[in-house]
Amino acid sequence: MEIKGIHHVSAITKYAQENHDFYTNVLGMRLVKKTVNQDDPSMYHLFYADAEGSAGTDFTFFEIPMLGNTYEGTNSISTTTLRVPDDGAIDFWQERLISEGVEVDPVTERFSRRMLFFRDPEGQRLGLVSDENNEGVAPGVRWETSDIPVSKAIQGLGPVYFTVPHLEPTAQVLTETLGFKQLDNESNIYRFQAGKGGTGGEIHVIADASLPKERPGQGSVHHAAFRVKDREELEQWVERVQDAGLINSGLVDRHYFQSLYFREPNHILIELATDGPGFDVDEPMDSLGEALSLPPFLENRREEIEENLKPIRQHKN
Repeated sequence: MEIKGIHHVSAITKYAQENHDFYTNVLGMRLVKKTVNQDDPSMYHLFYADAEGSAGTDFTFFEIPMLGNTYEGTNSISTTTLRVPDDGAIDFWQERLISEGVEVDPVTERFSRRMLFFRDPEGQRLGLVSDENNEGVAPGVRWETSDIPVSKAIQGLGPVYFTVPHLEPTAQVLTETLGFKQLDNESNIYRFQAGKGGTGGEIHVIADASLPKERPGQGSVHHAAFRVKDREELEQWVERVQDAGLINSGLVDRHYFQSLYFREPNHILIELATDGPGFDVDEPMDSLGEALSLPPFLENRREEIEENLKPIRQHKN
């Protein structure tokens, strides 16, 4: 049993169309699955990823129109980062984001990697991280668009940031239950590694007891998921999480992967998810995300579900 790295991050948007436009037009990610929240099919669930929808590259969004603002703080997944090929790509993205009217922070270096932090139009906290000399978890397959060279394209999820008031409870779950290795720290940012490590296998935990507890809204993150091999291994993880005394969902079949959900002591929602079967289980690889996909148990409600969803205008990259 081993956590292989980051699987996906699921966040919240108030406006599916604007969200789609930013992540596909501005960031050049591929919409690989247009589906609904399986627990509430009245809302979209959009998956942006690499060219093949590979595990470790998915940034997903639930659309919840009746949302207020996020009041940032602790007990939260506070930043999602995205991997780019090298240091030169950071410069490319700095110029591109500024030209698109996105406010960006100055390029910085963290744990010896060049990084660029910014926000999406709803205030979602984002970063780009350079994969220069990365020898850890392999990147995804870059998606080529008309105005973003494939040599600069986003190639997966980078380190996910947790912000907590106290490090120890979260560190204990990461290391003792999930098998992460605690590496080093820069000031109050602590680095944990799973699997082969590198940008696709790290969690960075910010410990700051001076902040209030976050009140989530549009632009916040719902949960972070980590990769496990298959369903058989996930069943073993269910037992380990239960033995650790963590309240959990048990095994949940999400059609595209199987999942296990639980909250660690600082109330951050964590998912363990299998690498497969993948997003091409119900539509061809070359047309991923173009039509509304529904898991089998919702297919008999397709007409009702489609009537309640506002169509999303898509473009061809």
